Amino acid sequence: MSGIDWQQVPAAIWRSQRQELRAVTHPDPVRWDDLHGIEAQKEKLAHNTERFLDGKPANHALLWGSRGTGKSSLVKALLNRYRDQGLRVIEVDKDDLVHLHEIVDPIRECRERFIIYCDDLSFGTDDPGYKPLKSVMEGSIELPPENVRVYATSNRRHLMPEYMKDNQDTTMVNGEIHPSEAVEEQVSLSDRFGLWLSFYPFDQDTYLETVDALFPDVQDREALHRAALQFALARGGRSGRTAEQFRRAFSGEFG
Repeated sequence: MSGIDWQQVPAAIWRSQRQELRAVTHPDPVRWDDLHGIEAQKEKLAHNTERFLDGKPANHALLWGSRGTGKSSLVKALLNRYRDQGLRVIEVDKDDLVHLHEIVDPIRECRERFIIYCDDLSFGTDDPGYKPLKSVMEGSIELPPENVRVYATSNRRHLMPEYMKDNQDTTMVNGEIHPSEAVEEQVSLSDRFGLWLSFYPFDQDTYLETVDALFPDVQDREALHRAALQFALARGGRSGRTAEQFRRAFSGEFG
């Protein structure tokens, strides 16, 4: 693995074919204040991250929920907000989690604080990638790295597919519910994330507030809102992503 000067480089991406980290010199510039409609999630993730940067106990974080609601953008904005305080982000694809030990071992002794970021995380029932992830999060014979936390986004709360037959295998013994092994495995993985942040589709008011923030100089709010709602209807849903796509499509067209 090639060396990276973490004092200068804010982020890196694992490239499995080359078996090395590639430095990210131009990270996504999304700012913390650019994200609207998810204030509660922002506050909780910021609090957890600040504890982590201060060397206090902090949790791994799972951001789960509807598509386009700001999960990935929130992690990117987190880097831009805290990079000067020593936060670094390493993005690892779900299929590359089998290499997680090779990624983490060289940074254990670094003074910077690292977020291992995995976007759109989910596993099949026999997927081997979750085992290295568990080890990095909770350790094995070796303690987990104190300067590493895992932040993942997912559409699934339990990260693994949930089948009806899994629940049918649940049994009751002497009044106690005993989940099936499949359900236990699903829950054991997601339970390692001490911070769960839920993201839901925007209601109409939140969507329009987000649109207003993206069009601060528009005078004719009625026309703007009408066009924004029509755009969201055509897109099949209201979200921060839909509002941003509306901005790209109609910026400069309202007086």
